[in-house]
Amino acid sequence: MSNFEQFQFDFYQSNYTIDDQEEGCNSYGSDKNLCEGRKSPTEKQSPAGAFVPSDMLLSPQSYTGQILQPTGSPEALSQLGYVDGFDEEPPLLEELGINFEHIWQKTLTVLNPMKPADGSIMNETDLTGPMVFCLALGATLLMAGKVHFGYVYGMSAIGCLAMHALLNLMSVSGVSHGCVASVLGYCLLPMVILSSSAVIFSLQGVPGTVLALFIIGWCSLSASKIFTSALAMEGQQLLIAYPCALLYGLFALLTVF
Repeated sequence: MSNFEQFQFDFYQSNYTIDDQEEGCNSYGSDKNLCEGRKSPTEKQSPAGAFVPSDMLLSPQSYTGQILQPTGSPEALSQLGYVDGFDEEPPLLEELGINFEHIWQKTLTVLNPMKPADGSIMNETDLTGPMVFCLALGATLLMAGKVHFGYVYGMSAIGCLAMHALLNLMSVSGVSHGCVASVLGYCLLPMVILSSSAVIFSLQGVPGTVLALFIIGWCSLSASKIFTSALAMEGQQLLIAYPCALLYGLFALLTVF
């Protein structure tokens, strides 16, 4: 009969707690087997010699938090390095390495060949301005009826590699590929002015040839000035201006013819 009562109790759920079960057992003198069946597994003593880890025992403390919400304090999260929000993140342009102030200063340095160049700014590997000027040169040539985007990018890449090798042989400190590409790309701005003039009138004549020679000298003078300032190569500006003039002369040939 006690086994049947134990089976009936295990089958039906009860709302009584463990304390109520113990009081019921003590007051009414129920069967010993029934009281032991109502006790929780943690109250039963483990066999002799058996090891029970502490992690398997139920903690008497109840969980007071909410679902999917941590119970840690904000001070503890801040100590762990967790930052809530985007207040301390740098701007997107700064992460991309785009500085409009430096771009404007480099552009003014190219437009004024007689102005001294700041070597610290010109030594940065900024390719935003060169990419814009290369696209502008290709777009103005396209407006003049010449599809030369491949020639522009091809000659730019070959010219940057050649100038990088030459400057590393001439300078003591050396120069990176990004610095050479940045300087040569910024000094391409006067060539964009020449290609814009080709949209308005033809350059195949004496005025166009004179204008092209003037633009070539402008570009080569600006590039050589920046290289000598950034690499501390005083007295070697004419040696650097000659290969720069050869490179920009190729762009002038694309523009004129």
